[in-house]
Amino acid sequence: MENKVYPEQKRRARVISEYKGAYKVKNENGEFLARVTGKQMFNALSREDFPAVGDWVLIDELPENQAVIREILPRRTIIKRKQNNRDAVQVIATNIDVAFVVESFGRDFNLNRFERYFSIAKDGGVKPAIIINKIDLILKEELDEKLAQIKDRFGNVDIIATSTVNDEGLGQLKNYIEKDKTYCFLGSSGVGKSSLINKLLGEDLIKTEEISSYADRGKHVTTTRQMYFLPNGAIVIDNPGMREIGVTNISAGLDDVFDQINALSENCKYRDCTHTHEKGCAVLKAVEKGEIDKQKYQNYLNIKKESEYFEMSEIEKREKEKDFGKFINKAKKSLKQYGHKK
Repeated sequence: MENKVYPEQKRRARVISEYKGAYKVKNENGEFLARVTGKQMFNALSREDFPAVGDWVLIDELPENQAVIREILPRRTIIKRKQNNRDAVQVIATNIDVAFVVESFGRDFNLNRFERYFSIAKDGGVKPAIIINKIDLILKEELDEKLAQIKDRFGNVDIIATSTVNDEGLGQLKNYIEKDKTYCFLGSSGVGKSSLINKLLGEDLIKTEEISSYADRGKHVTTTRQMYFLPNGAIVIDNPGMREIGVTNISAGLDDVFDQINALSENCKYRDCTHTHEKGCAVLKAVEKGEIDKQKYQNYLNIKKESEYFEMSEIEKREKEKDFGKFINKAKKSLKQYGHKK
């Protein structure tokens, strides 16, 4: 059978799901189960060098809906986090327009958690928005109080309150999602991400399970990142629940989310002010006056510390790689000299 050679635009495809060692990609010719080349695996320096859901890639189409990924095209945006208990990066999704941070009322509701998600989203150039789900479980007065807390803490971030039980807020969510844009749903297990996407799809494509009313904790029903195509032409990505949102070196996202603290730091007496103990610190002064929320300030310090620790770890790793490279080059020279003498 003659091999088809497609021009570049014909070989362009998008990664719609990820498995162990394989990817599902989609283009105008259909869906293909794809793998990366051995050369790509050999040249990869980190997880970020492998394809991720949302990536645009160039592929060679093979028989029986198989394909080989030849190249990852430049990423417009990216959402990534530090993997649990490891100094390694996990790419959550790429080429995203909006990241919906989904929380529900109960044990999951936490303002600090929002800031963590916002930091990793904005650091990768992604606009964050909030979905407060399961509003059928609380009284309107309590809902209004919670929404007021969110608005007071985060200002002009878009907020949508929803319920998949009585469909409240779903119309607003559908109107928010635009054609040809890609949206990523982030949040803990059991907050209702998959149920919301099922409502947007108009059918139950994603398996969901009931949540224990005693523990109010969800199960990891969604085990892989998966892209879905909505009737209006928009794209959504469902993600497994995340218990922890570890941050990488996200200085840009941190400054964006905590813009008030970042602006005040310009007035600190010392350029290298840590905003923890220094005299003449404008940030500490604002906290003492109540101009900055104490919980927000403490969350800023925690996330900043994690980000700096990750960055230091990365520098140490690069130094070790550099030293190892020098060792290899020295060993190669020694082998050449040995071979010459022989």
